[in-house]
Amino acid sequence: MKPARSTAGGSADDPLRPNQYDGAMRPIPVGVKGTFTLRVTPARLANQFKDAMLPPVFATPMMIMAMENAALNAIRAYLDPGESAVGTAVDVRHLAATPVGHDVTAEAEVTRVDGRRVEFNVTARDEKEEIGRGTHERMVIDVRRLDQRLSGKSKAKA
Repeated sequence: MKPARSTAGGSADDPLRPNQYDGAMRPIPVGVKGTFTLRVTPARLANQFKDAMLPPVFATPMMIMAMENAALNAIRAYLDPGESAVGTAVDVRHLAATPVGHDVTAEAEVTRVDGRRVEFNVTARDEKEEIGRGTHERMVIDVRRLDQRLSGKSKAKA
């Protein structure tokens, strides 16, 4: 498979928007994979993390965090210094409950690269079965430009 190249940039006909990254991004190959493993601790249970009325099972936001980290790990080697990749979309189903003490491993595979936008298929498994699956999207960003944008949103200290 041929690696996708960034189409980020501008011309007289297509000027850069203020938040558009104009750097030359390294190619990210379709098919590259990453993983992230964590242990289900009491702090990661739905009844601790979200609401006490929920059962003591691995919380969905924690599963999504593992999937996002797996996606970042998949492309980390293709990011240059000063670049990062932020999550922009998540569409997942939590398929099975996982109790405290289990290890959960998330896997992400790059399925499409369109300029700075990188799409992934994501899954999560505990020690017994698949517990989640779906899609995720990240956007490669220039950290310095993001810092500049955020500084414009900073609230003045009273």
